[in-house]
Amino acid sequence: MPRRKSSETTNLETSGAKIGEPVPKAIIDVNTASVGIPRQPEEDLRAELSSLRKQIGMLQQQVLGAGRLAKDRAGKAIHQTKAVVKHHPLSTVLLVAAVAGVFAFASYHVSSPRRREPSALRDFRDFYDRMRERI
Repeated sequence: MPRRKSSETTNLETSGAKIGEPVPKAIIDVNTASVGIPRQPEEDLRAELSSLRKQIGMLQQQVLGAGRLAKDRAGKAIHQTKAVVKHHPLSTVLLVAAVAGVFAFASYHVSSPRRREPSALRDFRDFYDRMRERI
């Protein structure tokens, strides 16, 4: 069974370390010549928990407010888009067709494989054909 850790501090000997003396595994304060963890002031855990709960509540309110604002802005954008489509149906259809055409054109050029052979392979084939003609 492991030994219990002592919370009391002991004073360092200032005369020097003795040969074979175990080195303490703790915090060594050179200014006060003490070994160990200094006692922490007693704090009220209930006060800390209540302040953390207040902070969490404020964060929740901020997140909810941001979500409501985003929802309202999205709703306004939807209504504006519907109004534009209702008043200008032909130009909307042309705009959507143009955007779709741009995307189709770009995807065709990006995804189409190159049919050209690398120049080294082409040079080798030309050289091979010339040698066959000579033979």
